Amino acid sequence: MNSEEEFYDAETGICLSAEQCNEFYVCVCVFRTTLPAPMFSRNDFSVWGFLKKCIGMELSKITMPIVFNEPLSFLQRITEYMEHTYLIHKACTLSDSIERMQLVAAFAISAVASQWDRTGKPFNPLLGETFELTRDEEGYRMISEQVSHHPPISAFYSESLNQDFSFHGSIYPKLKFWGKSVEAEPKGTMTLELSKHREAYTWTNPMCCVHNVILGKLWIEQYGTVEIVNHSTGDKCVLNFKPCGMFGKELHRVEGHIQDKSKKKHQVIYGKWTECVYSIEPKVYEANKKAEKKSGGDSKKHKDAPNSTGGDDADEMPDVQETVTMIPGSTLLWRVAPRPPNSTQMYNFTNFAMTLNELEPGMIGVIAPTDCRLRPDIRAMENGDIDTASREKERLEEKQRAARRERAKDEEEWSTRWFQQGKNPYTGASDWIYKGGYFDRRYPHLPDIY
Repeated sequence: MNSEEEFYDAETGICLSAEQCNEFYVCVCVFRTTLPAPMFSRNDFSVWGFLKKCIGMELSKITMPIVFNEPLSFLQRITEYMEHTYLIHKACTLSDSIERMQLVAAFAISAVASQWDRTGKPFNPLLGETFELTRDEEGYRMISEQVSHHPPISAFYSESLNQDFSFHGSIYPKLKFWGKSVEAEPKGTMTLELSKHREAYTWTNPMCCVHNVILGKLWIEQYGTVEIVNHSTGDKCVLNFKPCGMFGKELHRVEGHIQDKSKKKHQVIYGKWTECVYSIEPKVYEANKKAEKKSGGDSKKHKDAPNSTGGDDADEMPDVQETVTMIPGSTLLWRVAPRPPNSTQMYNFTNFAMTLNELEPGMIGVIAPTDCRLRPDIRAMENGDIDTASREKERLEEKQRAARRERAKDEEEWSTRWFQQGKNPYTGASDWIYKGGYFDRRYPHLPDIY
């Protein structure tokens, strides 16, 4: 765990260190590196004309115009948590629990990295919609299902192909519009189990805010405290995703520490969720902080604060400050993979996101008929046909409403297929538990949702 050197494969979308290239098999699989059509212009749409009716409301209960969307379902967006699965594979090989926690923390931070500059809204999944992803070359498979429509809850389960780990959870994204910004609270617990070490880790994701949805340049910040608990050892990692702050110097920054069950601090974690994350011994970190303060390292460089008044002006995006400066003695835990050169024309997708809606040869008849790769509205939007996408979105939403009315008339309850409601075995909180069976490929009684 002391290598700065990393290798990124643009074809596979895998970012590996030199160690990992030797330790894990890598099959070269060719995935697409672009979408069929670039994103459309939003300039002709009056955002304010629609959103002024929604101030203070929860947006998940409102039918949004397709102009707000990107051509992925929220189930596919959840799957982006798995982009840096190599961190979990590496954690499985380590004998020290603090070192494992470092990589679990890096994985939790990396899971939100793809949201940087992703200002399009994923499509709301239809009730019963599913998405599966199997990546043999990265050693895992994943299934997700939309288990509830009101409130919207998405459940997912992933596992390594050699049974080293499972990663699962359920997410209820609460969205609120506050006049100039949209705030997203991703309610729900993430659970990672490392079978070899008989360990279970849980955490919740930070808050996300998209600024300037009405006027000005859109920009995103993540903020809040994320607490990762190892329920087997009592180790804990407390991460602070810092809000932008008055002068913008904290934008994208993450800082925290790892402590054992006696609350002794073992490592400090620092970096940016958009860039990279390091770990270092607490004494070295504090000495560096004191030296910085003494030399005026954080002096008053910034003269003008971003406009954060309640007026009609945009919330000015702060200049992104210097990249993360590595403190001598630090260990690199994770670095974000570069985005493709055409990313800005492709909804700011990462290489990994670019592949998620690809309908590969041989998939039809193998994946479930409820898989969101088969959704006609998302497919039409991806192909650049916005009029068809809009019509199909309206048709699917009306079909879902009609099905709900029929169930109400027959006093029939909706039955989930692959997950059942229960309690998280480690936190006791409400959760959705994978029942198994999806990859047996028996799908005769699935609903016709498309």
